[in-house]
Amino acid sequence: MPYVNIRITNEGVTKEQKQALIKGATDLLVDVLGKNPSTTVVVIDEVETDNWGIAGEQVTELRKKNT
Repeated sequence: MPYVNIRITNEGVTKEQKQALIKGATDLLVDVLGKNPSTTVVVIDEVETDNWGIAGEQVTELRKKNT
């Protein structure tokens, strides 16, 4: 039973985009490893940008600098 965990920042990802991620990850495991899609689990965790850091800085602050 494959388990895929996708973590993204909580920045307005739509229901349709999440569905595309779930389908894409499932299809990849079917195509590459021959896994059964009915036993493939995909979980999407959305993380607040204050709780996600890159290069020692919060993504919230990095986004402010890049706008």
